[in-house]
Amino acid sequence: MDELMADGGQNLGLTALGNATLAELPDGIARPTYDRSKLTAGIVHIGLGNFHRAHQAWYLHRLMQQGKALDWAIIGAGVRAADSAQRDRLLAQDCLTTLIELDPSGKSAEVSGAMIDFLPVQEGNAALIAQMADPAIRIVSLTVTEGGYYVDPATGGFDADHEDIQHDAAHPETPRTAFGAMIAALRLRRDAKRGPFTGQSCDNLQGNGDVLRQTLVSLARMSDPDLADWIAAQCSFPNAMVDCIVPATGPSEIALARSFGIDDAAPVTHENFRQWVIEDDFCAGRPPWEEAGATISSAVHDYEVMKLRVLNGGHQIIADPAEILGIETISGAMAHPLIRALLDKVARDEIAPHVAAVPGITPLAYLDLVASRFANPEIKDTTRRVAFDGSSRHAGFLLPSVREGLAAGAPVSGLALVSALWARYCTGQREDGSVVAPNDPAWDDLQQVALQAKSDPAAWLEMRHIYGDLAEAKPFADAFCSWLSLLHSDGVEAALTRYVQG
Repeated sequence: MDELMADGGQNLGLTALGNATLAELPDGIARPTYDRSKLTAGIVHIGLGNFHRAHQAWYLHRLMQQGKALDWAIIGAGVRAADSAQRDRLLAQDCLTTLIELDPSGKSAEVSGAMIDFLPVQEGNAALIAQMADPAIRIVSLTVTEGGYYVDPATGGFDADHEDIQHDAAHPETPRTAFGAMIAALRLRRDAKRGPFTGQSCDNLQGNGDVLRQTLVSLARMSDPDLADWIAAQCSFPNAMVDCIVPATGPSEIALARSFGIDDAAPVTHENFRQWVIEDDFCAGRPPWEEAGATISSAVHDYEVMKLRVLNGGHQIIADPAEILGIETISGAMAHPLIRALLDKVARDEIAPHVAAVPGITPLAYLDLVASRFANPEIKDTTRRVAFDGSSRHAGFLLPSVREGLAAGAPVSGLALVSALWARYCTGQREDGSVVAPNDPAWDDLQQVALQAKSDPAAWLEMRHIYGDLAEAKPFADAFCSWLSLLHSDGVEAALTRYVQG
């Protein structure tokens, strides 16, 4: 990335971001060198937030800077009413994005231009369906969060009973979900003999391509079994591991873009690290991602297990105790010696032993890298953002390590403490008495059980849709109940001290 160091004390003047003003950007800020008017769309991306723009869209932008993949431009899409505001912001600046890299040695900025349009956000998703039915679209990619794939967290199976799924099965031509819209578009493509597209998940899910396949085929089967068979046979769903820490955008991020002289209503900040490991399974072709730094590998599973268990699991280890103690940022959590020691001990003793090495790095070396990234003081990633949707994230990132530890007869007490910290967090009150605003799609239910668990800790583990049969796993259940009782009686720091020194 070409560098221009931000100077918050200097008035650089402001340039409103847009195609017509790219040449007016301050010297030193990298910008598209390709003719954006010549780009044509090859990808529709659903769930267009900060992570996508700092990750997949950046890789594509780097290819375009090399004069490649000019027929793979991105059209953004959303299926939630709230996505309309993002659409308005991005269309007003010709879908350009200022990417600001937050390196401890200094900040730098570039303008990315791989996205060329954002579809109207509509009930029934007619515009989205029509765009995905266009044969020029060869990839439909998604970032819809870990919990957005209608998966039962206890079984890993498809949640056919969800009201959104029931709606889409009954009304396949006017779907409510991204997956229903993809199915409707694939029906049009099949009937017109336009061929399939690749479904590419860019979410933090183990086997994310397999999960997307399960959701799409299972939903299609509820209304059109023949179409479901066609999708299963013709479409491809590559698994991938994605990695880049990308904080949410707020007033300070907008002000940071302005310090570079850019008036951007939706800038993105990110760390100085990216990784993307992808299976080469694209039924309708793909950009040469590897020429922009992605890794094409048949061993995605090993990469994703390391990342999901150590990094994503590590995020959950530190976010909940930090939130309870009123620590607002991830770097602030890492500055707390007990929280940092909690991460190190749990990951070394109870997670890393069940993770295989990948080419170039061992699990313990990866833990050291992750700890360094978490501690980056320039990344203003909030503990609240990381703690969001714990019901999906604990189930997906931490409980697999619990099960593997139990199967191996290995320690699980630290992981039990992490679950107890989540239960304590879900009571909705910090140790200073301040209220935790709802922070999970199932917050009301979680809070009710968390309050019951203050006097009956085992009640928390009876949430079988999250914990499955772990309530019957005595080493884990006994440790959990002991830790939760201690958290409520003596507080977070006392519990962390006992674990770290034990």
